[in-house]
Amino acid sequence: MGFLYLSNWPYRVSLVGEGAKLCKIDNITSMILSKFLILNRLFIIGVLAILPLGLSAQSLGDISAIKVDDLSDQQIQVLMNRAAEAGLSEEELLQMAQLRGVPDSEIDKLKDRLAGMVIGLDGGQKSSSASSKRSPRRQIGFNEIARGIIPEEAETATAVSGEEPIFGLDLFYNKDRRLTFEPNLNMATPRNYILGPGDELYIDVYGQSEQFYEASVTPEGQVILDNIGPINVSGLSLDEATAVIKNRLSAFYTGMRGSQPNTFLQVNLGNVRTIKVNLIGEVRLPGTFTLSAFSTVFNALYAAGGPNRNGTLRKIKLIRRNKEIAEIDIYDFLINGNPSLNVTLQDQDVIMVQPYLERVTVSGAVKRPRIFEIMPGESFADILTYAGGFTDNAYRERVGVTRMTDTEKAVSDIYDEQFSIFLAKGGDRYQVGEVLDRYTNRIQIKGSVYRPGNYAFQEGLTLLGLIRKADGVSGEAYKKRINILRTNEDLSTKMLQIDLEAIEDGRSPDVLLQKEDVVQVPSVYQLSEEYYVKVSGEVLFPGTYPFSREMTAEDLILMAGGLKEAASVDDVEIARRSTDPDGKEYSSIIPVPIGQDLGLSENPVSLVPFDHLTVRRKTNFSLERMASIEGQVKAPGTFAIRDAEERISDLIERAGGLTAFAYPEGATLIRRTEFYQTASENIRKERNLLNLLERLNRENAEPTESQKQMIDRINAYLFGERDSSQYDREESVINARRTLLNEISASKDEVIPIKIKETEAIAINLEEIIRNPGSKFDLILEEGDILSVPRQLQTVRLRGDVIYPTTVRHEPYRLLPYYINRAGGFDSRAKRKRTYVVYANGEVARTKNFLFFNVYPHVEPGSEIIVPTKGPRIPIRPGDLVGLTTGLATIALVITQILNNR
Repeated sequence: MGFLYLSNWPYRVSLVGEGAKLCKIDNITSMILSKFLILNRLFIIGVLAILPLGLSAQSLGDISAIKVDDLSDQQIQVLMNRAAEAGLSEEELLQMAQLRGVPDSEIDKLKDRLAGMVIGLDGGQKSSSASSKRSPRRQIGFNEIARGIIPEEAETATAVSGEEPIFGLDLFYNKDRRLTFEPNLNMATPRNYILGPGDELYIDVYGQSEQFYEASVTPEGQVILDNIGPINVSGLSLDEATAVIKNRLSAFYTGMRGSQPNTFLQVNLGNVRTIKVNLIGEVRLPGTFTLSAFSTVFNALYAAGGPNRNGTLRKIKLIRRNKEIAEIDIYDFLINGNPSLNVTLQDQDVIMVQPYLERVTVSGAVKRPRIFEIMPGESFADILTYAGGFTDNAYRERVGVTRMTDTEKAVSDIYDEQFSIFLAKGGDRYQVGEVLDRYTNRIQIKGSVYRPGNYAFQEGLTLLGLIRKADGVSGEAYKKRINILRTNEDLSTKMLQIDLEAIEDGRSPDVLLQKEDVVQVPSVYQLSEEYYVKVSGEVLFPGTYPFSREMTAEDLILMAGGLKEAASVDDVEIARRSTDPDGKEYSSIIPVPIGQDLGLSENPVSLVPFDHLTVRRKTNFSLERMASIEGQVKAPGTFAIRDAEERISDLIERAGGLTAFAYPEGATLIRRTEFYQTASENIRKERNLLNLLERLNRENAEPTESQKQMIDRINAYLFGERDSSQYDREESVINARRTLLNEISASKDEVIPIKIKETEAIAINLEEIIRNPGSKFDLILEEGDILSVPRQLQTVRLRGDVIYPTTVRHEPYRLLPYYINRAGGFDSRAKRKRTYVVYANGEVARTKNFLFFNVYPHVEPGSEIIVPTKGPRIPIRPGDLVGLTTGLATIALVITQILNNR
């Protein structure tokens, strides 16, 4: 059978038998066209036949006006039957209606009506010769059965805190994990499956004749096939039902008969029916549950949440038609994994969970310490199997048991040969102990030996024999005093002192050791503190280094990476701890003469433990100092300061002098303050070395041996361990200055807080400096100075409490009020007497008062006029006003009294 598609409309073409071999494409095409015309006519005839009387007489163009709501169920049924006779499926029928112009809204309504008709046909039965749309088997989701029904419990198997949980009780219910035992519906249908009402059958006829049926078993136990009639299958297995259906269909399909049939039959199970199962007794959720017909006892127990704390796990009964057909022991599944006990259920089965039989508790060194339910006749060996056996550290020779008698408790011991014959009893508590945390034949050796640790004790073992087992003592061992800690029978201890040198020389006899002896071989370094020496100052890696005998100052300097460029070999000294008994002298200062090349000297000074070697700095040594000049000079840039007497005039001369557009009156010198975070010599050296390292790595893909060594040395300096005391000292000085200024500001309320700046502008008179080099106006340059020479300025800026702060053009010979007026004049809250001018070079000139007149400073190009404000006006409060008027009235009254008394 094949399918051809034309304009999204599928046509089924059956090619069966010899005719299929002779069929050509032209024949197939003509068949499709003829069928298309036939189906088209059938559809129109069917629609006209079911239309209301008034609509049937309309032309074909009026078919689009069909109203589905006006059609009865009988009319729709007739339409479906005629479409089926024409070989149209439901989807093909809807497509045909759409092609004939039926609106989409009516198509949707027709689809809903057809769906309702299909559901209601034959009481839910389905049988058709159209395309099969079989879906996979479905069953009830077991996760949905217990969701929201069984309450969550913090402890599912433990009733009392500290009590051992009950073994197996969490199999069917656990708040963190759920095991559903869900049956697999994708497996082949069991041929012994018993059919019942609700099962869906797929019946396929193939061979010489082809047909298929889909039918559900009715409540009466029958399947009804089109044009064949009802067939009784309820209570039959799938194989028996297949034989009955084949016998019935052979009357219609004669090819099924005889010894050589050419038509065959296959019956499979579709969707599985549901069954009702009753769970009673000691379960978490007793009641009746609807389950899949493939479900087993474990499925049902899961649906009910499993047995509760009082329920048995060993004798669960399955009752069918008032007869007990199975007794399930869940332990057999948990211990042995035996699935044969998981019996398949049938409709109206009853699962009864009775109260538990007897329980025992096993605790201690077992793999599963739990509460176990026991059957009559089970021994402790069986219980030990349930508990998973002993752990590795269990004491296996004896197990303690506490047993309930008729009146009180009793304690018994079970030895290993009695495990299989000691019968368990309800209420027993078995305690499995652990082996003792002690050794039967241990002896220890510690300290300065090559292989310290535990050794097996043997009778006659001596001290020398134990040391030989430990591969001898190490070089730092102190042999004159070896300690042996011995444990007595009463567990008290005593210490033995042994001279190992005397034993090795034969002057003393060897010592016989005992069990649990601990031999301690001390080290010579344990007799004194660790020796070290220290180096600081102008070395590459200052710090602390280990002391060695006959070490000299040159050796320590080499260990510290050698001398820095700033190191002075004439100023090296050793600070040695003083031994002055009076305590007046803290340390002895020993000058050390060393060579620049650190070569061997005739009389080297040897170091002693705890010496502190200090390498001083050369006098007046420093790295290059730089000053910058910018603006209107012929060669602006950064220049190295040649000497300590170089001045601003020298810097201008080295920069080529001023340009024609320079404005000397506005020149400013920017200088660093004591709070400037300058990079120290070490930081600048690190930057230079890092730059050098990057260049070596970038320009030398395969460096030479000397370059490799240089790269290693730079890496060791940059990324090795270094003394950070120099950085800490520089930071502490700056912090101390900041703290001092803050304390001064905080000590007096009237002092305005000091603003700490890293740089500040210094007003200079550049014209005077150029005229008189070396004069008092010509300042000496310092590290980081920046001389800024601006271009010719032509404006004046106004800021502060003026009507319209702005920038205006400078006018020669104009006074300050002229510029104030250009900004709209003073504001109402302007403090006129405090007006001041900031010139381009940073100088400041303020307004002066003379005989009630304000003398304003002159204004030059590039100046900035600042007008301070009086601040916000504080209104007089009513209380203050009342107090003021009352005071004035009192004064007036006093004056009046004085005048009247005259």
